Amino acid sequence: MAHTAPSTTDGFVISEHTLANGLRVVLSEDHLTPVAAVCLWYDVGSRHEVAGRTGLAHLFEHLMFQGSASVPGNGHFELVQGAGGSLNGTTSFERTNYFETMPAHQVELALWLEADRMGSLLSALDLTGLDNQRAVVKNERRQRYDNVPYGTAFERLVGMAFPDGHPYHHTPIGSMADLDAATLADAQDFFRTYYAPNNAVLSVVGDIDPEQTLAWIRKYFGSIPAHDGKRPPRDGRTVSREPGAVLRQHLVEEVPSQALMAAYLLPADGTREADAADLALTVLGSGDSSRLYNRLVRRDRTAVTAGFGLLRLSGAPSLGWLDSKTSGEAAIATVEAAVDEEIARFAEEGPTPEELERAQAQIEREWLDRLDTVNGRADELCRYAVLFGDPKLLNNALAKVLDVTAEEVRAVAARYLTPENRAVLTYEPAVDKDTDTDASDAADQDVTA
Repeated sequence: MAHTAPSTTDGFVISEHTLANGLRVVLSEDHLTPVAAVCLWYDVGSRHEVAGRTGLAHLFEHLMFQGSASVPGNGHFELVQGAGGSLNGTTSFERTNYFETMPAHQVELALWLEADRMGSLLSALDLTGLDNQRAVVKNERRQRYDNVPYGTAFERLVGMAFPDGHPYHHTPIGSMADLDAATLADAQDFFRTYYAPNNAVLSVVGDIDPEQTLAWIRKYFGSIPAHDGKRPPRDGRTVSREPGAVLRQHLVEEVPSQALMAAYLLPADGTREADAADLALTVLGSGDSSRLYNRLVRRDRTAVTAGFGLLRLSGAPSLGWLDSKTSGEAAIATVEAAVDEEIARFAEEGPTPEELERAQAQIEREWLDRLDTVNGRADELCRYAVLFGDPKLLNNALAKVLDVTAEEVRAVAARYLTPENRAVLTYEPAVDKDTDTDASDAADQDVTA
């Protein structure tokens, strides 16, 4: 029998259900507009992968659109778009998600499509399909990572911040060598292990009849068997490095300008300290009114960009991502010294009341904008269910951020935003080997790539 747990929280109306096969279902009824979102999170990301087989989670995101037993080829896209809907999927360190936004009367179609590929993709998966999507992913890597300026920066910083052997050491895109090495048997085993109903959360949000929607879910998903062979991810909460580990790289590449980037290890998502860190980085580096932008771009004019943002991670320390591109002939060392000076001042003084109010308002606006769409709300319900075990946490997430004090923001900056707690990556433009660089020409030369 399915288990039903009605919501008793304030805020969005949320009901939770668990099918006999372990599929967790979250429903949220909202009749403001005649649309609904279907979102399915699988509890699998790059942190679940093993050495030599990186990139499988992301590869499967593509394979799930390759065709299933009842919907061959590109049929999933064609059916959803033909019904007036939109769809996509994404992969992260911690999950893989799939989502459709549909006219309300087409929700049953989206549910049937998701159930069909969960239940029958394995029977349709063959080497031809695997090779096809392997080539697509490799091309994506070339276009988004290997062949664009600063394209491998995130991958490099993550690799330094999380040492070799750590489950977050590699990014979801995977390596070319590992993508080439993946066999059909690897893909089949990966699907059996992670694409099971008891490893997923399904949310449906919008203009729905909850009883009818749950009936459709039971009809289409209820007969899919559970799988108990999932291997739990390795513990990523502790980051242990070898003594003397080098946490700095300097690259000479075809980039437009010099750049300073850094990744700081910050508190894990779901904690009060993570909310304080989010506020700290917002004050320091989010938007044209931030401290780093005012210092580097407006006052010193040593940079053309200066940003600081938070990548929230629940199974490992979150990452504070610093990104600054230099202006003209400004030295990277000058920019780095100014960054450290501003952070040190912030760690000593904390935010002003006006800065804290502005940062909280900015986060509030971004959060409400996300929850204003049925797709954003469905995704957040899945996020809280998969990563924290309770979708109803969505209803008080914002209140927790607005409750953080200036002293908590200062303290988290003082503890975590230190030179010893970061990986640093710097870039300088490569000089064309065919360019004449004798002294008479050097003063007039503007070398860019």
